[in-house]
Amino acid sequence: MAKNNENRIILPEPTIRRLPWYLSYVRMLDRMGVEYVSSTQISKELNVQSSQIAKDLSFLNIRGKTRIGYEVSSLVHELADFLGFNQHHDAVVIGTGSLGTALMQDHGLEHYGLNIVAGFDVRDEVIGKQLGGVPVYDIAHLAAWQREHGVSIAILTVPVERAQQTADLAIASGMTALWNFTPYRIKAPEHVVIANTSIYAHLAIIYNRMQGQTS
Repeated sequence: MAKNNENRIILPEPTIRRLPWYLSYVRMLDRMGVEYVSSTQISKELNVQSSQIAKDLSFLNIRGKTRIGYEVSSLVHELADFLGFNQHHDAVVIGTGSLGTALMQDHGLEHYGLNIVAGFDVRDEVIGKQLGGVPVYDIAHLAAWQREHGVSIAILTVPVERAQQTADLAIASGMTALWNFTPYRIKAPEHVVIANTSIYAHLAIIYNRMQGQTS
């Protein structure tokens, strides 16, 4: 398997979304002691065309061996390394309501390289406390805290009416990547990375598809 030395390849978003699927599956195979896997086997398990899998992996200069397939342990390492899951990324949560608290308590994120080191809020009843072992600070101190700690990732779990205001504050404080859990499509300068994860949008898709099946 060819070694991928380029960790800054900009891939098509659909490919980026599929790579964690491949990683999850081959990690399971690795734990089972499986040494090799073909794109055809991955295709059957994940319902992705084998040609698409081969194309996605070729972006990373990962190629299998003829009639043998991909070496599982190497594929796990290559995918996790490219996706950044083998690295350490600190982040803060802004908005420590039920969703924000759940993320702060989800230590499984650490397996994917994300370590939530602080929470920020406006509510006196949570400021100064710890949620899931993570300290919560006054949002007014975000800029000063960021200058001291240099954290670049902010996770936004605030009410929708405060989404843009909070994003602006995070950016002004030095954050360069925003994981937006609000249903509001925030605006930001081009140098700021934004990932939108709206659980409400996914619920709408589920409800719509359910209606289509019963109509």
